[in-house]
Amino acid sequence: MAAATSKLATCFVSYGFTGFGCGSNSDKKQPNVGSFLPSRRLRHASCRMCHRRLSYQKRRQVKKAAPTQSPTTSSGFQVSGDDESEPEPAPPVQVPRLNHEVTAHFQNIDVNGDSESDVDVEEEVDGDEDVERLPLTEEMKSLAIDVDDEKQLSTSTASDEEKDLAINIAGGMELSTIHNGDLIGMIRNAERNVYLLNQARIHALENLEKIHNEKEDLQGAINALEMRLAENDARMKIAAQEKIRVELLENHLEKLRNELAQRNSTDGSLLDLNESHEIRNNIINEGVHLLQSTSVHSLSEELGSLRTENRSLKNDVEALKAELGNVKSTDERVIVLEKERLLLESSLKDLESKLLASEEVSKLSSLKVECKDLWEKVETLQTLLDNSTKQADQAILVLQQNQELRKKVDNLEQSLEEANAYKLSSEKFQQYNELMQQKIKLLEERLQKSDEEIQSYVQLYQESVQEFQDTLNTFKEESKKKALDEPADDMPWEFWSRVLLIIDGWLLEKKISTNDAKLLREMVWKRDGRIRDVYMDCIDKNERDALSGFLKLISSQKSSGLHVIHIAAEMAPVAKVGGLGDVVTGLGKALQKRGHLVEIILPKYDCMQYDRVYNLRALDVTLESYFDGKLHKNKIWVGTVEGLPVYFIEPHHPDKFFWRGQFYGENDDFKRFSFFSRAALELLLQAGKKPDIIHCHDWQTAFVAPLYWDLYTPKGLNSARICFTCHNFEYQGTAPASDLASCGLDVYQLNRPDRMQDNSFHDRVNPVKGAVVFSNIVTTVSPTYAQEVRTAEGGKGLHSTLSFHSKKFVGILNGIDAEAWNPASDTFLEVQYSSNDLQGKAENKLAMRRRLGLSIADAKQPLVGCITRLVPQKGVHLIRHAIYQTLELGGQFVLLGSSPVAHIQREFEGIANQFQNHEHIRLILKYDESLSHSIYAASDMFIIPSIFEPCGLTQMIAMRYGSIPIVRKTGGLNDSVFDIDDDVIPLQFRNGFTFLTPDEQGLNSALVRAFDYYKNNPVGWQQLVLKDMNIDFSWETSASQYEDLYLKSVARARAAASRS
Repeated sequence: MAAATSKLATCFVSYGFTGFGCGSNSDKKQPNVGSFLPSRRLRHASCRMCHRRLSYQKRRQVKKAAPTQSPTTSSGFQVSGDDESEPEPAPPVQVPRLNHEVTAHFQNIDVNGDSESDVDVEEEVDGDEDVERLPLTEEMKSLAIDVDDEKQLSTSTASDEEKDLAINIAGGMELSTIHNGDLIGMIRNAERNVYLLNQARIHALENLEKIHNEKEDLQGAINALEMRLAENDARMKIAAQEKIRVELLENHLEKLRNELAQRNSTDGSLLDLNESHEIRNNIINEGVHLLQSTSVHSLSEELGSLRTENRSLKNDVEALKAELGNVKSTDERVIVLEKERLLLESSLKDLESKLLASEEVSKLSSLKVECKDLWEKVETLQTLLDNSTKQADQAILVLQQNQELRKKVDNLEQSLEEANAYKLSSEKFQQYNELMQQKIKLLEERLQKSDEEIQSYVQLYQESVQEFQDTLNTFKEESKKKALDEPADDMPWEFWSRVLLIIDGWLLEKKISTNDAKLLREMVWKRDGRIRDVYMDCIDKNERDALSGFLKLISSQKSSGLHVIHIAAEMAPVAKVGGLGDVVTGLGKALQKRGHLVEIILPKYDCMQYDRVYNLRALDVTLESYFDGKLHKNKIWVGTVEGLPVYFIEPHHPDKFFWRGQFYGENDDFKRFSFFSRAALELLLQAGKKPDIIHCHDWQTAFVAPLYWDLYTPKGLNSARICFTCHNFEYQGTAPASDLASCGLDVYQLNRPDRMQDNSFHDRVNPVKGAVVFSNIVTTVSPTYAQEVRTAEGGKGLHSTLSFHSKKFVGILNGIDAEAWNPASDTFLEVQYSSNDLQGKAENKLAMRRRLGLSIADAKQPLVGCITRLVPQKGVHLIRHAIYQTLELGGQFVLLGSSPVAHIQREFEGIANQFQNHEHIRLILKYDESLSHSIYAASDMFIIPSIFEPCGLTQMIAMRYGSIPIVRKTGGLNDSVFDIDDDVIPLQFRNGFTFLTPDEQGLNSALVRAFDYYKNNPVGWQQLVLKDMNIDFSWETSASQYEDLYLKSVARARAAASRS
């Protein structure tokens, strides 16, 4: 009984239960407290220990209980159970009836399952006593037990217990006269003392925390006071310095007075002056005295206030030190309380051991019955406590046990399956061996058959190898025969262009005849393999041997293709200003791939990109051409550009026509390019070329058409048809009619309304009009633009002429060089990508943002790009508006381009400075080839708000790189971009956003729709990007249309020649 009571007390102390009593005398009322305070440090380990003890005692009581006692209880409790696991029924336990008082005491115990009733030691408690937060405060007051009394009480209780429980060892360890109520009372007193000590410890910890906080506040106040002391010291030093300075001034004034007095005494005649000096001295003395009195008085007052403040600060410091001493003494008191608590715990353990000893020598039946009742109640309380606390560590322990059980079950099942399989395998093993023997026999038979088949296959293979060798030899012989007739495709176009230039060089240097050169050109034109072989053999030989080797190959074969020569002022990438250079190169390469011989003639500018010209060399020949009544020498250079043979004409004219550091923009551009046009025709004449088509571009080479028909056809250069392409009718190159005479044309004959006379100014000639009149084919760069220029508004004065010659005027949409503008192979990009993998586009967007210093916070923020020349034609006012509108819509804007118009350039420089450090806007007012490729790849949208646009290549390049165009419906933009909301257009052709009116409202409508589509329909936007990237904007379609025009014009000319 005593041992059970001791274990009960240990369980309550371990869980932190204190304050309830159960006395043996019914008339003695013990205070009941309906709360408990769990100790966080002892909860888990002590709870598990108590579970084991309770389970053990319960089993003992079940064994000793009589079957005839009180009715049984059927609800068992799982001591270490989990709320989620089903409780197993415990065997019936005989529970004796408890006396009324004990039952009442246990019923008064408030067992609250919520964790909110626990007192958290770490929670802050206010200075005044809070009855709700500390429920035992009133009980502590009624008991009036302090820490020292608790210590004395525990000591005196222990000594009385030793006297009352004196063991008669000699008498067989019989129990002396002792009352059960005294034992339980002593245990309760000890439990109450421990509980009160824990409460005192909690208050001490809370007070210690407050003291630490006050200590920190005091330390902060000390620091502030020290700073003020330092400031006061500094002010005192300054005051002392001011005082010294005043004294120095007084000394200086005294010296001045002495000097004045000496001067007055030496010069008596200056009495009036002395009087004025005396007045002045008096004024100075009064000012000094006043200054001295005021400054000294203010300084003394300030020093007095500082001393007073210092004294108060010292008093505060002393008070703070005293408080710090109190804090230290409080820490010592806490340590003493902790030691006393440990002593109380040790005394409680001694009581438990003595109670255990008393149980071994006494077996009181009544105490055992009460002990059983107590254990039943304890088990009930323990079960309620387990269900209320729901301790996570016990749940985890049970879960781990369940997992271990599951693993064991799985292992058992696996072992059972293995055992069954082994049992089955042992029965079938014999059958399996028999089957294996049979299979081995079959395999041996099959192996023998396979050996025979292999031998037959080897014999067949040897026969087939022999047959293949014979066939291969035959094929080689046939290939050698066919090589003479089929073109050699194993060499690049650069090779054939180089050979062609060598042949032309020999002709101009008079080393071969015109007929021989023509025949060799035709062989090169056909890409005859014999030309390749001879060239490769003659690489290490001298020129004479190479020349003889080429002449041996001359044959009478005829070419089926056309010989096309472009005479132009631009060619990408060596001399590029606008779209003209791209057209010359792109169209030339496309025609070359279609089997035509294409050559280019350009001026040799000093500002060309010579590193993009391969095998550039000067011919050992001087070409003379007429200009201003004289013959001027020209040096001819040859080289290959993008696989095309190119002739560069370098005039030796005193005006240095093409050594100006720029392509266009000179005051004498009319003379520069009329000179070049005649020199180009002179080159064709002297080289003996017989082209089928001479294709000239824009006003700079428009002179070729009248020069060809008026001057060079009579000289024998009469095989060609003239094709003229105007890329922009805004630029017509008009000049006074007299300037036309410089290149040898007849001004009187040409300055007529039906020839070259300008339609607006009759004293001027218009080269573009002359080319339209004298050319066999006239084209412009898009069908819509061809319609627009036949109106008064779009024709710029030439609408009547174009309408008159409308039968030979056609619009062909330009293409782009799909090899140069290819995101999958573009070396300018950070990451190459294609329509099959768009991740690279996002990476290029991030790289360009970092390169330009734009914000990278939002990867999905739309980026609008614009690459253009800032001229009125391009809608500069709409570009400016687009910058601010994009910012308002939450996007980013990047502009690349410059303006030849000074005030436009200054305007955009101001905008660039405004957004110089902006995180969403960047303006780069120059042309940068590398950056242009990056902008195409990085931008989500590309804006082209042109007032008019003959063709435009940027929208095609943008779509090629997955940037959706936002354009105005004009010219080539109208022929290549179709609005996604236009129901008239078939769905498969809709590829961008368009607007009609060239104003801010029109631009806003398209820009807002694009932003909404980008943000609200990401899947549709992705599909639109893929569609645009897969549109074929290459030169294949355009080159086919030009080829048809060429062939029809040549056929008409040959038919007319045959009729004549």
